[in-house]
Amino acid sequence: MSPHAKSRHLESRHLKSRHLKSRNLSKSVLRTRAAVLAAGVGASLALGAGGAFAADAAQGSGVLSVAPASDLSKSVQAQADALQKAIDAEKAAAQKAAAEKAAKEAAAKKKAAEQAAAKKAAEKKAAAEAAAKARQAAEARQKAAEAAKKAAEAKAASWVTPVASYQIGASFGLAGNLWAHNHSGQDFVVPSGTSVRAVHGGVVVKAGGNGAGDGPAYGNAIVIKHADNTYSQYAHLSLVKVSVGQTVATGQEIGLSGNTGNTTGPHLHFEIRTTPNYGSAVEPLAFLRSHGVKV
Repeated sequence: MSPHAKSRHLESRHLKSRHLKSRNLSKSVLRTRAAVLAAGVGASLALGAGGAFAADAAQGSGVLSVAPASDLSKSVQAQADALQKAIDAEKAAAQKAAAEKAAKEAAAKKKAAEQAAAKKAAEKKAAAEAAAKARQAAEARQKAAEAAKKAAEAKAASWVTPVASYQIGASFGLAGNLWAHNHSGQDFVVPSGTSVRAVHGGVVVKAGGNGAGDGPAYGNAIVIKHADNTYSQYAHLSLVKVSVGQTVATGQEIGLSGNTGNTTGPHLHFEIRTTPNYGSAVEPLAFLRSHGVKV
């Protein structure tokens, strides 16, 4: 082979070698770029902080360009931060919802407890008020009963029978030939000389013989005026111990029983009148009973 031919042969081989290298380099760049794009975050981690490469073919030049690893790392970190923020936000929202639910449940329980306590307190108060009213009513009834008893006792004490011990004789309104008209009073059968007492306090308005002005049928008699403008008369006495104008007390002795006047035996003739004079008498036993006297 001539030197010229040899030179051309060497040049041809050199050109083929360069062409093969160029094709291999282009293929390598394409494979690298595909790997980086496919791997994403994994490419950054695989390349490390020291030098991650992004392969790119310069337009038609086939030149390999290298992207700084810090840019890719920042992008990945930004994505990770955004993801973490989303996770944190979701977690915070869940916690907030749970807290709000718990707060509502606690508030509902508290309200229910307060309502139950208020109801119980109201029931307790109502029961206490009812008990207090019942107690007050019972006390009022007891006081009323005691007052009525005292009033009855006072009433009974303020009015008494004209003699302490007796037998009931001829009654009021009885007809008979012993009286010009029906019997005007109530007879208490007692022995002569029995103590006769004022049935109630008052002032003596009549006293003496001849029925103290009402006629000889009454014998010795006494008439007492009382504060309620009623009058009591005591007749057939053996002895008169008071005088006109004298004030007497309930139960005070005013004379002694006897058998004077129109009688069939010793007894006390007793009348209750609306005036001091004969003819105004009312039923005496009913009157005494109405004033608390047991007779």
